[in-house]
Amino acid sequence: MNDSKPQSGDVLVSAENLRKAIGGDDVLTGVSLAVHRGEVVTVIGPNGAGKSTLLRILMGVASPDSGSVRRKRGLVIGYVPQRMEIDHALPLTVRRFLSLACGEGERIAHALAEVGAEACADKPVQALSGGEFRRVCLARAILRKPDLLVLDEPLAGVDVAGQADLYELIGTLRRRYNAGVLMVSHDLHLVMAETDRVICLNHHVCCAGHPEAVSRDPAYAQLFGAAVAVYAHDHDHRHDEAGHVVPLSGEDCGHDHHAGHHHHG
Repeated sequence: MNDSKPQSGDVLVSAENLRKAIGGDDVLTGVSLAVHRGEVVTVIGPNGAGKSTLLRILMGVASPDSGSVRRKRGLVIGYVPQRMEIDHALPLTVRRFLSLACGEGERIAHALAEVGAEACADKPVQALSGGEFRRVCLARAILRKPDLLVLDEPLAGVDVAGQADLYELIGTLRRRYNAGVLMVSHDLHLVMAETDRVICLNHHVCCAGHPEAVSRDPAYAQLFGAAVAVYAHDHDHRHDEAGHVVPLSGEDCGHDHHAGHHHHG
């Protein structure tokens, strides 16, 4: 079994034992992680688990109360926030929106081509669909030729049909730039194909590892409910009433609705 990272390289950003409280409540406690060049790390967790706060600390936008963050010297980050407020009264085309991030027309055209959004260049930003807007945000993030892409819920507002395409695109950009990717998501089964490591966060790290391993972890089932945990990996096995793993035969695949899942204790 080969655990090495794809073209694994330097540690781009790492955190040791982070703690952060907001308004007297611990948002993060004892959180440690690292992202290497060429690696996709996905942080999953329920709403309010501290995922966006963690990203802000790793990028240097917020400070932890204790613990340490190390960023590679000269690290260039391309960031796609969960929400971007754009004034609807402003007549802002995609080209103009991108020029605010990084001026040159040629680079803008190239970035839009890389994310498959060439046709959007002269559209008003307000007229874009959810999927188009996410692609344009990715184009904006890669204009800087980043070492690290930080994506906070990159599928927010994207219809189901466009979600798999968008994840594939993120994987392509990671390989093209040999960049690290740090991504926040709610949804393990969607990110599995393009993720090297999952960190399951609920104020602390509940479980971490390869997506397949995390999807089988009792802590994951506890956090997201057994049905979600099963859905994430029902393509190869199910659990019997005692919680033992039972391999699925071919015709069972994808139709695993047994009540036995709910006995994770």
